[in-house]
Amino acid sequence: MELILSLAIGILFGSGVWLVLRPRSFQVITGLLLLSYAVNLFIFITGRINLNQPPLTLAEHANMAVQYADPLPQSLVLTAIVIGFATTALYLVVLLGSRGLTGTDHVDGKERDNDE
Repeated sequence: MELILSLAIGILFGSGVWLVLRPRSFQVITGLLLLSYAVNLFIFITGRINLNQPPLTLAEHANMAVQYADPLPQSLVLTAIVIGFATTALYLVVLLGSRGLTGTDHVDGKERDNDE
């Protein structure tokens, strides 16, 4: 399970960095979203991975802290998701305004013939 999560975080982060380095604004925004998803997933799994266990412990195991999930990473990820939605909305408004002023969505404002 840890290998799958590590690969998912690595692929998300690598794809996000690659998209941030692209010349088009929409690709930069998509890359920032992928980077935030990778960081959120990383923070979320720091609260331990427990499979096939109930979310709450029974009274006889109440003194064992290993049985509990850490609520701090969950609250940090929830806060990061809300902030991510707000910043994405801001990025999109700036993108639309920039496209309206310049007529293109390239970061440097110039059209290129060899772009995909």
